[in-house]
Amino acid sequence: MGQNSDKAKPKTPADTRKERLAEELRANLQRRKSQVRARRQGARDEASGLPASDTQKRQ
Repeated sequence: MGQNSDKAKPKTPADTRKERLAEELRANLQRRKSQVRARRQGARDEASGLPASDTQKRQ
């Protein structure tokens, strides 16, 4: 019942960092989940970067 007093404390830099990292982790998880769903449906990923190696085009 004394736990409610934690919310009234000012946030330390460590607390702010933990919250930011938690948000980034959730966003990354959502991105990865959407990529898996897209692969299951046969759609391409919306990722930027180097294209995958395609050996059939090289021959």
